[in-house]
Amino acid sequence: MRRFDLMFSVNVRGTFATSQACLPALLQSDNPHILNLAPPLNMDPRWFRDHTAYTMSKYGMSMCVLGMAAEFASDNVAVNGLWPKTVIETAALRMLGDMVRPEQCRKPDIVADAAHYILTRDSRELTGQLLIDEDVLAMAGSHDLAHYAVVPGSELAPDLFLD
Repeated sequence: MRRFDLMFSVNVRGTFATSQACLPALLQSDNPHILNLAPPLNMDPRWFRDHTAYTMSKYGMSMCVLGMAAEFASDNVAVNGLWPKTVIETAALRMLGDMVRPEQCRKPDIVADAAHYILTRDSRELTGQLLIDEDVLAMAGSHDLAHYAVVPGSELAPDLFLD
């Protein structure tokens, strides 16, 4: 239960509390955005089978996106989620052992570039969406994603929660 409480405390409660704490400053901004690293909702039982608590906590973040986007719409505060199409090579991935090899991953730059595109859009134009990094970059006109691969030309591993 301590791991469960930690996951929910960090992912769901942290997302909610941080968003609420930032809201006064966001309401004074010319282009206010909240961007969560949250996946699209996918109720396929296979995403719950091996890691129910983690999946529930990440989907809690996704539900914060949907609820807050509606709640803050009249204040023009954009609230979106962003999720990678493929596994990203990070320190967290290295902690998982050999589940996914680094050469099957993309660099974190792809998520950063997608986040930049979202956060520089007019907050009244894009809100309440659970977005995938590749799709965001396509909206931005970027279709050649080869330079994001840790090892260009290698087969990439899909991230969790995506069919």
